[in-house]
Amino acid sequence: QVQLVESGGGLVQPGGSLRLSCAASGIAFSIYAMAWYRQAPGKQRALVAVITSGDRTNYADSVKGRFIISRDNAKNTVYLQMNSLEPEDTAVYYCNAEHPTFPRYQYWGQGTQVTVSS
Repeated sequence: QVQLVESGGGLVQPGGSLRLSCAASGIAFSIYAMAWYRQAPGKQRALVAVITSGDRTNYADSVKGRFIISRDNAKNTVYLQMNSLEPEDTAVYYCNAEHPTFPRYQYWGQGTQVTVSS
């Protein structure tokens, strides 16, 4: 059974930082591309950042220079370091795992709420 469990969300003031974690089980973690998506109220789910099995990364323009995605294959965990947070970053953040060859093998976590507010 595949599980992706996110943690690290919460309430933070503008300009603050948070680090999200996503622990995976039930998949060969090291070969999967891992990503973070977010969904704000009334908006569609959107890609935030992705990291491939070869550690290549890509970011949404809105978070470039502020967010960093990383992975620890020994711990089957992907991270999202979020700095200089803005109210517009408020959303539910979801972890995603996608098989590099068979994209139909795609899995989602349950989501973690991030709220940026003073």
